[in-house]
Amino acid sequence: MNRLETLSRVAIIVVAVIAVVAALEQVESLLAPVVLALVVGIVLSPISDAWENRGLSPVWGALTSLVISLLVAALLILVIQPLLAHMIVQAPKVWDDMRSNVLDLRQMFKGIQDASDEVSKAITPASDTAKDASGASAMPSATDVLLLAPALLGQALLYFGTLFFFQLSRREIYDWVAKHLAQSTQRGNTALRLRAAENRVSRYFLTISVINAGLGLFVGAAMQLIGMPNAALWGVIAFLINYILYLGPAMLAMALIFAGIAAFDGLRVILPALIYVGLNSMEGQFVTPTLVGKHMQINPLLIFLSLTFGIWLWGPLGGVVAIPLLLWALVLTDSLREQKPSSDT
Repeated sequence: MNRLETLSRVAIIVVAVIAVVAALEQVESLLAPVVLALVVGIVLSPISDAWENRGLSPVWGALTSLVISLLVAALLILVIQPLLAHMIVQAPKVWDDMRSNVLDLRQMFKGIQDASDEVSKAITPASDTAKDASGASAMPSATDVLLLAPALLGQALLYFGTLFFFQLSRREIYDWVAKHLAQSTQRGNTALRLRAAENRVSRYFLTISVINAGLGLFVGAAMQLIGMPNAALWGVIAFLINYILYLGPAMLAMALIFAGIAAFDGLRVILPALIYVGLNSMEGQFVTPTLVGKHMQINPLLIFLSLTFGIWLWGPLGGVVAIPLLLWALVLTDSLREQKPSSDT
């Protein structure tokens, strides 16, 4: 009987988790901006604390957070737009270089050519059918872009509104959570734990921001030395994308391979990617462990699974918020305990 009750509880939990995940996927356009705003609010909480410690209203901290968010959004647009434009212009050269390399390989391995011809014949009817069925709607039109603009504007307003009011009333929110969701004997402790988790996550991301800024400076300088176009912009991208652990550096390395093919010839095409991978490896193996410390290290498998789930659920935005939420939850549950250095000599 006990085993049956246990299995019933497990089944209920599994069904509840599936239902929650399905609901989160369905309300992405509504909930994703809210979650992003809450994460940014937690990371920027020391700014609000600094204003309040000077005796000023929490409104100043909320307004400062809004200004910082607007500046970051403008920076992203200024950085990404010229790089995308440059890569689009260079795409024909990259395609020609890659096609010539593939043709050389085909001449060396005749068997691969024969096999590919057989596969092409086998899949041609299906490909043609699919193209006839969906080819007309593959590329978005100007009307699609215009229809998408109000939705993006609404999500931006939702993000900024949530960020402002969270920064304005986060202390009251923590007190409310402690009062209604915790036992009467643990209310004060719960509020303190929420604030402590917020402070530790903020310190962590401040340190990571300094590390990422240093990496961006070194990447930009290295790209400038080898004559890479838009070297400074690549440094800024290295700074920003390093917040997405593992997957971010991998995507940037692939982008640098593409850009290297567009900018150089011969073996130099892989030089930008090799330089970035080397610098990123040095940062991950030596700089981050030294400055952050082992007490804030997270199991790599847990990070990978969190990123995979976040990206699967909400796309790139899910990958951005996955690690802050994971770290906040681990700190809140005391899964990350600060390890003080040993006094043994």
